[in-house]
Parts: sequence; C-alpha cells; structure tokens
Amino acid sequence: MKYVALLSGGKDSCYNLLHCARNGHELVASASLGPEQGKEELDSYLYQTVGQDAIEFVGRALDVPLYRRVISGAAVEQGGEYGGRDPSRSGGISGDETEDLYELLSTVKTNHPDVQGVSVGAILSNYQRVRVEHVCRRLGLTPLCYLWQRDQEELLSEMIEAGMEAVLIKVAGIGLTTKHLGKTLAQMQPTLLKLNALYGSHICGEGGEYETLTLDCPLFKSRINLDEVETVVHSDNDFATVAYLRVKKASLLPKTSEALDVTIPPVLAESFSIVRDVVSSHLSPRRDGGRDAPEPLKSPLCRRAESRKIGPWVAVTNVQRDLGEHPRESPIEDEVRECFETLQACLAKHSLTLANCANINIFLSSMDLFARVNAIYGTYFGISPPARACVAVDLPAPLRVRLDCIAYAERTPSERQALHVQGLSYWAPANIGPYSQAIIADERVFISGQIGLIPSSLALPSPQSLAFEAALSFQHVHRVVEALKNNSGGGWKGHMQGIVYWLVHQEDVAPVRTASAQHEEDVHAPTLFVVVPELPKGALIEKQVLVHTGQCDIADDDDGTLVRRSVEPSYEQGVHQSQDSSFHWEVSAFKETPSKVALICGKGDASSLPSHLRTISALQSLQVEALSLRLFYKVSAPEDAAHAAATSITTSLGVPITPIPCRNIASRDGDDWDYAILAICTSTQER
Repeated sequence: MKYVALLSGGKDSCYNLLHCARNGHELVASASLGPEQGKEELDSYLYQTVGQDAIEFVGRALDVPLYRRVISGAAVEQGGEYGGRDPSRSGGISGDETEDLYELLSTVKTNHPDVQGVSVGAILSNYQRVRVEHVCRRLGLTPLCYLWQRDQEELLSEMIEAGMEAVLIKVAGIGLTTKHLGKTLAQMQPTLLKLNALYGSHICGEGGEYETLTLDCPLFKSRINLDEVETVVHSDNDFATVAYLRVKKASLLPKTSEALDVTIPPVLAESFSIVRDVVSSHLSPRRDGGRDAPEPLKSPLCRRAESRKIGPWVAVTNVQRDLGEHPRESPIEDEVRECFETLQACLAKHSLTLANCANINIFLSSMDLFARVNAIYGTYFGISPPARACVAVDLPAPLRVRLDCIAYAERTPSERQALHVQGLSYWAPANIGPYSQAIIADERVFISGQIGLIPSSLALPSPQSLAFEAALSFQHVHRVVEALKNNSGGGWKGHMQGIVYWLVHQEDVAPVRTASAQHEEDVHAPTLFVVVPELPKGALIEKQVLVHTGQCDIADDDDGTLVRRSVEPSYEQGVHQSQDSSFHWEVSAFKETPSKVALICGKGDASSLPSHLRTISALQSLQVEALSLRLFYKVSAPEDAAHAAATSITTSLGVPITPIPCRNIASRDGDDWDYAILAICTSTQER
C-alpha cells in the first residue's frame, strides 16, 4: 500500500521505513509535528520535538514531500485510553495534542488520496500507539508498526547492521552525559548495553533516556551532514544530565544507492516452533466429510436471555432473537440489533452499559454472515471494545446469532484496561474487527480468540497448516499477555485459568491436545477442545483464554494494611462414574482472591449431576460462586441428554446458562463427551 511516514527524525521512525519497504509498501510522503518558530523543544507526551531544526533535511534525504504542522495542543487526556467507549463519544478530544496529528494527516490525505498506511516507529509506548491508532481509525488509515514489542537489544543490533547512521542529539538518562552527544548508535552500543545491565535503562531509549537524529539509512537518497552544532545543557547533576544538540547548520551530501538488507524476525519464536513440530508429528489423515453438518435439530434449549450479578461482575447469557410463536424472516442486521437491544436492557437492570463489557462471545449459524454481523456489531462500541470470540455453530433454525457477555462495574476507568492494537507488525495480529486483543478487569484478563494469522500480513499460512496455525495461536496468546505486563509495568506472572480450543476437524483434537499438554502455560488450566463447523477467515483453530494476573491485595498480619502480593492458583481434577453416567472435572482457584474456573465434562444421564457435584469439595460452592455457565452439548447426542443437563444444572444452581451446540467435545483426559459445562466463578468478597 502507499503510505506516509510519521517522522521525528529519530532512529525508530526511519528504521520502520525499511521494514515498510521490505513488506512491499510504497513511501509517497512524510509528515512531522514540532514546536512553533523560536522554540526548540516542547515537553510533549506524544512527540519527539528535539532535532526539529534538521527535519527538513530528513524529508529531503527521503526525496518525498514533507508536511509539517505546529503542535498547538497539550496532553489534555493523559490516561491509557483516548476517546470514549461509547461510540457517540469516541472521537477526538478538543485541545489535545493528538488532534494536531489528526489535522496533519488529514492534510496529507487531501493531497495524497491514495495513501492507505502510516509508518509509526513505536516500540514500547502504549500511550503513543493508542493515540496514533485512534487518529488512523478516524481517517481510514492502517498503522504500519513493525518495531512494536520487538526486543530492544536485537533491534539496536539490527539497526546498526542495516546501515542506519543515527547520532544521539539528546541525553536525559543515568550514565549519559554531554560527551555522548553526536555519537552514533554503533559507538554507543556498548555503553547502552552496560547501562541496561546496571540500571535497567532502555537500550533503545524507550524510557526517554536519549533521542537520536538519523543522518543516513538505505532509503535516503542523500546523506545528512551536520556542519555546525551547539550543545545546550538543561541540567547537569550527578544523577542524569539533560542536554541536547542544536543543529545550526546542515547539508546534504550525495551518496550511492544501497541494497536494502533488513533483518526480518522469524514468524515463530523458537519455543513456538516446538509447538508446530509437536502438532505436525501427531497429525492424523483427514477423513472425507469432516465438516459435514448433522441433521437440523429443533433444539429445546432456546431460553430467553438471563443475567446474574455477583459483586462488581455481571453476566448476561443466551442473548438471541425472540422467535415468538410465529417467527418471521428478517435481515441478519435486524437480528443483530435485536440481540443488542436485549443485551443493553439486561445490563441496564444492573446500572451498566455496553461500555462495561469485558468479554462477548458470538455464535453464528454460518461464517458467511460474519462481515454483515461485524458491521452492525461495530456500531455499538467506541474505543477499547470488549475482548471476544466468534465461531459458527449449528444453531437451531431459524436462529442465526446468539451472544453472551461478562461485564464489570469499575469504580474508575483505570480499573478496566484494554489492549487494542490495530497496526500491522511482527508481534501479533492487529484487530480484524471491533474487539480488543485483551481486557483486564479486577486482575482477570479476557483474551480474544486467537486464530493463526501471520501478523505482518493478517493472512493464514499458505498452504493451510494446522501445525503452523496452532503454533501461531499459542504464540499470539503468549505475546498478548507479555504486552499487557509491559504496559502495566510488569510485576505479575499471569496464570491461565480457563482455555477453550475451537477446532473444525475432530481429527485435530488429538495433536492440539498433545501440544497443549506439553506447553507449560497450559498445563494447570481447565481446558476444553470443541469441534464446530467454521471459524473466522477459514481458520482451523482458535484459542480463547481467561488469565489471572496472580496479583491481589492481602491484609498485612501486623497492622491490617493492604499489601499487593503475587499468589498462585491451585489446580484440581477428578472423575466420577456411576452405572448410567460419568463425568470429569477440573478446577483452577485461588485461596486469596475470588477467581475460579470450573470445567465439568459429562456423558450419559445428567439428571443426577447436581447431587454428585455437591459431594466434591472443589465444586460444592458453584451455586453461590458461578457467575455464568456455558453449556457445550454434542448435537449428535440424544437431544434430551443435553436438555436434561441444562435443566438439571440451571434448576439446581439457578445460574444463567448459554447453550452452545458442538460437533465433538473433548477434555484433557476424555473424548466424545455428551456435554461440558464451563463455569466462570467469583464471589461477593470485597474489593
């Protein structure tokens, strides 16, 4: 695609251009924001403003038009989100410096209407990424962010090896002084690595330790020469000197063209290549007709939507169209709107709105409806939409959409955090719909269903490969969790508490289960493997995960003061067998905090299941603690078995339930279950 480069003049914004070129994109313009005439630097939260006296030379060296704008706004909105979660208030914020970027890129788009992408050199700054992506979304532009979440030591080495000549033009970190100004990345590499080892300084300056000016790179048509510079010292003390170079005179020098030699990181990290190999070595031949639909069923499980509130959490289950006695045909768009009207009404009973949603599951009768459903779905959310999974299941006709939802009543906006990455990168897939990669609320992390897309292209592997897709889905989940740790400053480990693997072939259960059993992050989480007709984009696997950070506030033994501590969940499992039924159960729970996930997989007569559950200590409190239940039932099993399971559980426990028809259900230790119940639990324990 044709794209515009957001230029600070620094190493990151210029090095990202090399990756844009390597991925086949065409640079047609550049754009930069800076202080007004007479000001050399602003205390901007969003932009690098030092070195702006040389930015004209960077634009000329690239040999593309340079569009500039003065920064007139300030950091009005300084939180982790920008804009509103309500779609009616999801636009820009008047007076914020982000709106200067919107005006600048609007000008570029007016002059270059064929521009589709924006190059962004963000590595770690969530603050910067959120705002740039917000502007891009409003202008219909795709962020190109190939440095996002890259290892900084690797990145610095790659920049030097690629022929990037960038010099330090500002220092503001411990161990850096005026003697380092004007030195190149290659000259500074040993010092930057040493400071990282000693003090944890960011090797690429992501903590503001230093800023750079690029004098040459393989895309430059000319080399920049600094003819005259002056050192300006803001402060000089034993802890950290703050100083910068003022470029008083510069010139362009001719250069010979260079080959573009950029290191592309492997699609799979080594640990996830192992996942690919494990799945590949356990693959079974495909059986013909693996996706054949069962006979249409008129399921008795078409209940009305229900909701339940426990503490700050609200669950809404089984949201679907009201068929009535004589259902009429209607466009799918109207069916989606009716579902959302129902969902909004259920949330309103608990004084919540869609902005409180942390996770939504969408079940469609066919993936052919996905684009039309998504178009309507997206109108109900602004920024930081909920995490979600979307799969096609054998819904009983004439239903085409079913939803369920978990919402959280936060006291302050910061209690609910989103990871909503929309740029193309090598990290993990950008959003392909109106959802966030993850939502954190009350230390619970809802991760959207991850399919095996290649992040830089948003395409599935070709030729189709379960092993490659599975490894990517595992890696995407891992990288989302790691990014969340970085955004929150780290300090937490993260524990998977519940996993659903959605698959489209029964033969794929065994190899994925084998890989999951060998994957350290999976081994102590209740895990379900279900086969459904279709997944988004024709994927073969989708991994959906609920994680807990492992952080909680515990009263100090001495004075009762709440102290933040890291805790570990317990994992229990067992089996129960009787003459006419059997079931397997798994539970992940914390002793110190009310976060529990329970999985129960059953076969045979389910009517006596509630009484059996009361004999198992880990499951005795389900009636009080279960916020919501998802009932996965096998459509080829006797229909009354699924109905009996739903009736007995809901009657006994009084917990809202969403029935999900499946073609096969398996657990870690069993296959071909008639039904499975996945319970997300909490309690009224004080926050």
